[in-house]
Amino acid sequence: MPELPEVETTVRGLAKFLDGARIERVTLNRPDLRRPFPQDLVQVMTGATITSLSRRAKYGLFHLDRDQSVIFHLGMSGRWRIDPEEPDKHDHMVVETAHNRFALCDPRRFGSVDMVATAELDAWGPFASLGPEPLGPDLTPAYLRAALKGKVQNIKLCLLDQRIIAGLGNIYVCEALWRSGIRPTKQGGKVTRPQLERLVPAIKEVLAASIRDGGSSLRDYAAPDGELGYFATRFDVYGRTGEPCHHNDGGMIKRIAQGGRSTWYCPVCQK
Repeated sequence: MPELPEVETTVRGLAKFLDGARIERVTLNRPDLRRPFPQDLVQVMTGATITSLSRRAKYGLFHLDRDQSVIFHLGMSGRWRIDPEEPDKHDHMVVETAHNRFALCDPRRFGSVDMVATAELDAWGPFASLGPEPLGPDLTPAYLRAALKGKVQNIKLCLLDQRIIAGLGNIYVCEALWRSGIRPTKQGGKVTRPQLERLVPAIKEVLAASIRDGGSSLRDYAAPDGELGYFATRFDVYGRTGEPCHHNDGGMIKRIAQGGRSTWYCPVCQK
């Protein structure tokens, strides 16, 4: 599934072409993805100007000059294609400007497209309960300490809880916990202040590094221009079962299951 860096990479890639562009035509090649397209989506988007693009958690947003915002989620396999040479049977939504053509391709159809009044975005259901953005100023050790107080759930699952931090996914939680030396099975409420002071910058650093690398190209993900991100070549723990820890501490990367997901960590340096 595309995670925060992949969505950020997608938004930045689209913004190069769509920021300030007028939408000439919108075509829906099926009635739904994970849920139906908004009934008036085509009518509202056609002729509108995209005033800006942004990201919230794992959602991308087109802000229109008609006081509406179009929100997309890439699901498990979705991606935007810019000026594709050939149509794809999984191009379910096509947006055209005077100069370019953008196709939302989603083979597994777990993605979604919604439209919400821009002034009401913060109150929209999926956004209303989200925690702070991990790359924003509100994620601090003090905030995280308060949010984790009394938590008996393990820190790995706490960090995946979108109500605590918005947009963190499995890959980057594993990597951040390794960088900060925290065992993923430790109870959230027992993570110490010094550990949290290492964890917050580790979260920001690993996300920023992945965005610089264009994300992690796992399964179907690629940037809108078709380029594959290469952060996956820099994983320290994710997917490295049985390989030596990059800290050269004698530890071997171990895989366990937590909450139905795989977790990778070093049993030597993560306490």
